[in-house]
Amino acid sequence: MGGGSEPIDRRHGQYIGGWGNIGSQTQKGIITYAISANRQRPLAGTAHAAIFNSWRRFRAQALYVLPPLATAYLAMSWAIEKNDYLNSKEGRANDAELAKEATDGGAVRG
Repeated sequence: MGGGSEPIDRRHGQYIGGWGNIGSQTQKGIITYAISANRQRPLAGTAHAAIFNSWRRFRAQALYVLPPLATAYLAMSWAIEKNDYLNSKEGRANDAELAKEATDGGAVRG
């Protein structure tokens, strides 16, 4: 259990190699290219891609998100208006009239 130069293949006593180099012959015909770190542009096009990718994702999800939000907003605004009316002077008077009609046998408020 030593370092990297210890023979992995104990039967033959040979160092097989690290990951990606397991003792086989080097491959031929593979060309690799490198560019200097000073010449690379790792953030090239990031702002452009972020804007258009965000728009694409928003457009794809808009029909799933906007109708429930609009429905919730309309329901909440209706409930707030109704609550304000029922807690106002006219609303309390109207509610008292409807309660009196209901006890006198009139129509029940629905």
